[in-house]
Amino acid sequence: MMLRRLYAQWMFAWETRLTTRDTNRQVRPLEWGFDWMADWIAALPAAQRIQIEQQVASGEAAQMEAALLTVNESIRANSDNFYRYATPTDFRLEARHPQLFPTNVRPETLREDARLQQLAREGRMEKAQFLRFTSPVRTPYPENDQVNARWYPAPTNKRRGRPRQAMIVLPQWNADAFSHNALCSIFNRFGVSALRLSKPFHDIRRPAELERSDYTVSANLGRTIAACRQAVVDIRCCIDWLEQQGYEQFGILGTSLGSCYAFIASALDPRLRVHVFNHVATHFGDVVWTGQSTRHIRTAFADAGLTQDRLRALWAAVSPMAYFDLYAGTAPARRGMPWPRKQARLIYAPYDLTFLPEFSRAVVAQFTEHGLDFDARILPCGHYTTGETPFQYMDGWYMCQFVYQAMRELRAPQIA
Repeated sequence: MMLRRLYAQWMFAWETRLTTRDTNRQVRPLEWGFDWMADWIAALPAAQRIQIEQQVASGEAAQMEAALLTVNESIRANSDNFYRYATPTDFRLEARHPQLFPTNVRPETLREDARLQQLAREGRMEKAQFLRFTSPVRTPYPENDQVNARWYPAPTNKRRGRPRQAMIVLPQWNADAFSHNALCSIFNRFGVSALRLSKPFHDIRRPAELERSDYTVSANLGRTIAACRQAVVDIRCCIDWLEQQGYEQFGILGTSLGSCYAFIASALDPRLRVHVFNHVATHFGDVVWTGQSTRHIRTAFADAGLTQDRLRALWAAVSPMAYFDLYAGTAPARRGMPWPRKQARLIYAPYDLTFLPEFSRAVVAQFTEHGLDFDARILPCGHYTTGETPFQYMDGWYMCQFVYQAMRELRAPQIA
């Protein structure tokens, strides 16, 4: 017991050091962000739309909150429509030198960024292939609307005689452009191709005015919902492109915020069959309110008089908790619709100060309650320490071993 307490104290101290080392987090004021959902509000039934418009026009905080609650309810009730999209017509592969696009200003990170740029200038770095296309969800930032996914095609000799399989990989919030690339290379070794997708407002999609990917999750409530919408639609567009290339079986791996986006995408899209949810939680608002890495966002909400319970409701539409019935295929919207078996691995950490362990255990409980096909792995660390040695290798093993087994099982009936 004593050793366990000492280990916990050591881990919490380490986790805290990692979550407080970045000095460029900014507290931005609360914004309701209705302009980011104008197209959705305009398409609502007239009575509902007029009510929302009148509440917003009042300028009163209570009325604005009520209007955003109504928007959330409308999204949850019509999620297939909210995330509906038209397949892009401008898919293209672009060859360029990889760049780091760091989100912190720590000296070691800036030195690594400079080193990579120098290698590219001297011609000592190979170009990589990136899938680019225009997102069906548009924002005021043209650079953000050009989707970016680094392409890792599996060698032909590794997939000969098999169904063509691919994984979509979504790193964590504020990831640089090299995060999770090693996983894609490992997937290639066992014949699975990979698209490492840059989330909205990340790396090359980040507006020039930002040092961090602040617009993905922020005190602008509507913009955060719109970023989730764009991320989910971009994921599904990547599957469309893969199908055009002849791919037949698909999986997705998401870490932290990426796991939230991955879960919602899979709840809406039957083509996703293999899932790794690396760090999981049920409610978006709970994570932002309680997490160490989002203290600056909570400050804005607390200053405006919001509470954790109210924030949970204001972001219900982007919370995995709202989509379990859809993921399981048991929601009314799925009646009469063939819904495939989905395999998942949940990974979480008991010393996590960003996704608190009780939120992760609640996800496990939901998977169990819905009778879903999953297993869970627990890392002996926290959220940020997952990226440190030796925990990064344990996490990598849990992810890659599951993808290998699940993809092999998925293709077995076709090979037989």
